Amino acid sequence: MSKQPDQITFSLPEWLAEYAGNYRTSIVLEEWMRFVIGAARKNIEECTGGPFAAAVFERETGKLVSLGVNLVVSRQSSVLHTEMVAIILAQQQLGTYDLGGTDMPAHELLSSAEPCAMCFGALPWSGVRYVVTGALSEDGRLIGFDEGAKPENWIQELESRGIEVRTSVERDQAREVLLLYQQTGGHIVQHEGELTLTFRLY
Repeated sequence: MSKQPDQITFSLPEWLAEYAGNYRTSIVLEEWMRFVIGAARKNIEECTGGPFAAAVFERETGKLVSLGVNLVVSRQSSVLHTEMVAIILAQQQLGTYDLGGTDMPAHELLSSAEPCAMCFGALPWSGVRYVVTGALSEDGRLIGFDEGAKPENWIQELESRGIEVRTSVERDQAREVLLLYQQTGGHIVQHEGELTLTFRLY
């Protein structure tokens, strides 16, 4: 007789909290993106996941709400793309499933690359009102990443739902991280002593 799990648990790389803690509040978009791209690069260097990172910021103040990195291979879960991790962490941090609530400041999601089909679908439900990306989808495809069946007019689709989109911010730096991942062979190693998130199923 099989037992249905009653928790969803995944661990965060132990370096992530320290890296996030070094963020210096800024209202300059390019500085936010360089911070995010730096996390994507460190995720490769620390052998804890793929070459992607994302963060949720308060748009007006520049406060960092959450920082996520790609954990698909290292945590053996296809849903742990960087945008999904950043959104989950932000919602846990703020205690709400809707980051666009009327009593909340506007939240902006920055990702080191354009979203795949799954993350594109999650954005309207997250409540973020602004999305900014670095590398283009074509940059990821050049090294073998498949973003799935995302509509070609994905930007217009999000904007029709009230989400403002900007792409190619610090694209060259973001593309360099993708190339680094390709050059290193994408080797993934799990580390011990990591932070753990646990969600109970009701």
